[in-house]
Amino acid sequence: MKVNNKLMIQSYLVTAARYDFSVYEKRIIYRLVEICQCALEGQQLNAGYRVNNLLYEGMKEIEMPISAFLKDEKDENYTLAKKALFDLNEKIMEYEDDEIWKPMRIIEVPKLIKKGSVKFILHKEIYDSLLNFSKGFRRIELRTAMEFESVYSMRFYELLSGKTEPITYRVEDLKIMFKLEDKYKLTADFVRRVVEPAQKEMAEKAPFSFTFTPVKHGKKVVSITFYPYMIPDNMDQDLERKRLEKELSLRWSLDKIYVDYLKQNYLFENDEIRNNLEVFKKAVGSMDLMNFLARKRRDAAQKKSPKGWIIGAIKRELKKVESPVKE
Repeated sequence: MKVNNKLMIQSYLVTAARYDFSVYEKRIIYRLVEICQCALEGQQLNAGYRVNNLLYEGMKEIEMPISAFLKDEKDENYTLAKKALFDLNEKIMEYEDDEIWKPMRIIEVPKLIKKGSVKFILHKEIYDSLLNFSKGFRRIELRTAMEFESVYSMRFYELLSGKTEPITYRVEDLKIMFKLEDKYKLTADFVRRVVEPAQKEMAEKAPFSFTFTPVKHGKKVVSITFYPYMIPDNMDQDLERKRLEKELSLRWSLDKIYVDYLKQNYLFENDEIRNNLEVFKKAVGSMDLMNFLARKRRDAAQKKSPKGWIIGAIKRELKKVESPVKE
């Protein structure tokens, strides 16, 4: 199956979670992230993909082609695909909020349909975790992620995606995230078996890779500082062109000062600004939009959906401006 390249948003909760997924399990997770991306952007799912709402506690039944999580059209390793479904069904995720705690399987009741698709059920909490942006997000290229042979390459690709400045992780924290607490007692072995292979594969396939420097406390290496760098030859030029076109189009349509303010103070994404562009442009021409956004920021922060609320507030203000009350 040919994988169409696109940017995916992946919840940081998923990116930095503690797990030991196989490559095939990760590819299933990537497809789930892609499905959630479509839901966020209001896009129609590709043929063969379905999300059915179930009546029981908000669960969802997911259907996708088996080929969706195989590497490419030459990959016919259905045995590993079935194993990935089985293993995801065996893995338990703990969910806890202010009211409840409960363990749950990552997927439930997996089925392989002989015509070439799979079905399984997701708990509402797991589906929602893929949409959770409260702790940040990562943007990853789907095609690159699907081509990695090493799950460690996938993890470092997620952790460093979008980074331009050096970032430091404690070795123990990385081992916990990768679920390697009981392996590689020597940091040198962790670097040789995990970090260096990921670095090499990313340099071969990804639009960026990294160099790294061990950080010592005394004689012991306690942390590793990673230095991401771009690899232009590995970039998807078509994807990059589309991204630049979108940014240029947005900047030409709305002054940078408004774009930056909306993104920094209301956490708008480019697509969300673009979807409401006519409202913002109309507001710029009819009212003091910057002053209005600054005055309403505290009120918006107290709302369940601050971005939706501020859009509604702007529309209400525009109606007042357009139809002033006559004395």
